[in-house]
Amino acid sequence: MVLAELGGSISRALQQMSNATVIDEKVLNECLNEITRALLQSDVQFKLVRDMQTNIKKIVNLDDLAAGHNKRKIIQQAIFNELCKMLDPGKPSFTPKKGKTSVVMFVGLQGSGKTTTCTKYAYYHQKKGWRPALVCADTFRAGAFDQLKQNATKAKIPFYGSYTESDPVKIAAEGVERFKEENYDLIIVDTSGRHKQEAALFEEMRQVSEATKPDLVIFVMDSSIGQAAFDQAQAFKQSVSVGAVIVTKMDGHAKGGGALSAVAATKSPVIFIGTGEHMDEFEVFDVKPFVSRLLGMGDLSAFMDKIHEVVPMDQQPELLQKLSEGHFTLRIMYEQFQNILKMGPISQVFSMLPGSSAELMPKGHEKESSAKIKRYMTMMDSMTNEELDSTNPKLMNESRMMRIARGSGRLVREVMDMLEEYKRLAKVWSKMKGLKIPKKGDMNALSRNMNAQHMSKVLPPQMLKQIGGMGGLQNLMKQMGSTKDMMGMFGGGD
Repeated sequence: MVLAELGGSISRALQQMSNATVIDEKVLNECLNEITRALLQSDVQFKLVRDMQTNIKKIVNLDDLAAGHNKRKIIQQAIFNELCKMLDPGKPSFTPKKGKTSVVMFVGLQGSGKTTTCTKYAYYHQKKGWRPALVCADTFRAGAFDQLKQNATKAKIPFYGSYTESDPVKIAAEGVERFKEENYDLIIVDTSGRHKQEAALFEEMRQVSEATKPDLVIFVMDSSIGQAAFDQAQAFKQSVSVGAVIVTKMDGHAKGGGALSAVAATKSPVIFIGTGEHMDEFEVFDVKPFVSRLLGMGDLSAFMDKIHEVVPMDQQPELLQKLSEGHFTLRIMYEQFQNILKMGPISQVFSMLPGSSAELMPKGHEKESSAKIKRYMTMMDSMTNEELDSTNPKLMNESRMMRIARGSGRLVREVMDMLEEYKRLAKVWSKMKGLKIPKKGDMNALSRNMNAQHMSKVLPPQMLKQIGGMGGLQNLMKQMGSTKDMMGMFGGGD
């Protein structure tokens, strides 16, 4: 069961419970059994699931709850908290500091995406102002140094390795020493991939660790590994002091539960997740927003941060002004399509919006939706400035549509589809008139400047229903001021 399906199954179980006339022991057990089945199908270790179910039943004692208590919310909150606890060992990992040299060593199974993840980790910190450098101490896999060299060159990150030296311990020690002398503040050491049974490679890993004295050892885990995750993670933890986990290939095509079980095995926090093959498809992992997105509850703070990340600062005031005026042209649609494509995989972007996955991004149609956006942009490339900046639908007559179709190599029918999409978005945009969008991070301002009545007109009916109707929307908006407490996403009364 892929993570998207896992989230859908848990959401459905919670929704069925919410639809029940009376919340009793039978309804609670049915809900928990459905959630347990979904977690086991996603390869979460049996003991973890059993413990979670036991803990929820201890917290939610229906007989002890007074008549005035909101039973639904108490149950939902207990489920949310237990899922978070499963992913949170309760202790932070080592955090590198700018200007002070830190050595980070990467370990993991062969094929887990470790070498690519090293570069993504370096690239992420480079964008934040660090001076990272990469050391290839993987002499076991043919082509490992070539891969790291290619990735590092593309990302413009210094690297060290050798085609002639076969001793990984010597390469690691020399590389770390060189970059320390050159005052790099984040030195990343890539090691040979290995399996639990390979005693010689585990010994090599220990020796590399002793030679480089890393401040942090990161265990890289492929999300598709399944039930073997717990044992494999434990084997690494016994050999070196694993301080953090990065889960790769979390782009919806593999089971994720097994990899998430690795947190329990290593007792180390997940710090990043890889969501695709590209360099920037790499996210900081934060437990509560992640669980919230997993359950289809969204992560609006992350969505707003994504918008501020991809829209250039000098364009933001103008864009936000147009948004508040309800002024929408084909050129604005083109610019927003550009921004959506920059934000990463479309399904990932929509997962940040509460209840929107099914409404805006039908399962299995992510590539199709991306291709459609690109087609629309190609058609708009064949339009004149007058056409792009006009708000008059009558301007687009038949002869203009034929010219645009010829210029973009598309059918007239496809141009008509694109214009229908524009009309639909223009209608949504007009409902946003008067809405004030805050600066980055100021989610309280967003909460102050919106009201539930306003937003209920903008949201698709199915999305509004999934959030929990008007009551759920009001509760959601109260909670948007803080990412620390995502429980308002559950909403609903008893």
